Amino acid sequence: MIPISIILFMIIILSGCWDSKELTDISIVTILGIDKEDDKYKVTVQILNPGEIAGDTGTTQPAVNTYTETGNTLIEAIRRLTSIAPRKIYLSHLRIVIFGEEFAREGIGGVLDFLSRDHEMRTDFFFAVAKDYAAEDVLKILTPLEQIPGNNIWGMIKTSEKIWAGVTSVNIDDLVSSITSKGKEASITGLSITDDPEVGSKLTNLEKSLPYTRIETYNESAFRNDKLVDWLTEAQTRTVNNINGKVQSTVTTIPCGKNGDLSLEVFNTKVEKKAKVKGDTPKMEVNIRVESNIADVSCTVDLTDPNEITKLEKKHEKDIEKTTRDSIKEIQEMGVDLFGFGEKFKMSNFKYWKTVEDEWDEVFSDQLEVDINVDVQIRRTGTTNQSFFEEIEGNMDQEEE
Repeated sequence: MIPISIILFMIIILSGCWDSKELTDISIVTILGIDKEDDKYKVTVQILNPGEIAGDTGTTQPAVNTYTETGNTLIEAIRRLTSIAPRKIYLSHLRIVIFGEEFAREGIGGVLDFLSRDHEMRTDFFFAVAKDYAAEDVLKILTPLEQIPGNNIWGMIKTSEKIWAGVTSVNIDDLVSSITSKGKEASITGLSITDDPEVGSKLTNLEKSLPYTRIETYNESAFRNDKLVDWLTEAQTRTVNNINGKVQSTVTTIPCGKNGDLSLEVFNTKVEKKAKVKGDTPKMEVNIRVESNIADVSCTVDLTDPNEITKLEKKHEKDIEKTTRDSIKEIQEMGVDLFGFGEKFKMSNFKYWKTVEDEWDEVFSDQLEVDINVDVQIRRTGTTNQSFFEEIEGNMDQEEE
């Protein structure tokens, strides 16, 4: 009787989902775009077209439909969408939130409360800022390879973060933490549009091997509190991600041999930050340890010679040190601590931190001294010891003789 009673009990409590939602009753949003229009929030959403995605054969309809509405608050604008969209807006499968640049410069803090408070929303969606455009313009564009543009943009950010380090993914927890912290400012991935957004909204844009209009990642945007203040260069973006420990793998290129270059695949990076105060001067020591493999050689170099490998390591160290030093100096001139140096002082020297907490931006910009130490280890040279360029140059020398 006991097993039978347990089975009956399980049948009762596992009979179904009490809060299930039918696909015919909801509009699944994959991208949420936020702009401002006449002091109101302008919301644009991309909604899945289930029939097009699930169908066995393609049609002339796009896989997503775009709707736009305005409101005094973000949730009001989203609710107003039901006046033009036939079903309730469903945000649980949201992949990315895009801010228009103009909106981001005015401040994004007003929408973060709703995005973090709504119980139906997950926290694994990413944020991005549309460079030189409104978010609405980005949401118009249809993308190749992926039927769903939200998946395409999410995949671009995730892949680039993993193997290039030119951008990094930012979720709601990261963004709120950076904006509310006094010792670290936020940076958000940028998105750029090539050519005309109106052309990119048509299916004919996807009928070419190289679409006329497409979406690309564009470095990162620097924020002070909740407002965008400037755009980073690629070198600055890679430096920020490197010091913040977000580089999984990337490639760097250094000069070598006679008018040639050598590319190194970085597969492991460890960064240690130490905060110190000497007298009245705050100092930050940044120790960077890099492990890399030789990936591409377009110069004459003997990779079997340990001395040559040491020379390449030293060149790589100098290149990283110079790029890091220059980028830190440039970001200090912006007055935005994107590296979390202030948080290090807060943890290691709280007494000093309390004296500079309210003016940390000025201290970071004008007083902080940063020492950089780089250690590079080249682990592997690949399956070929010598570059083909040595043999090619040898043949050329013989022909000249």
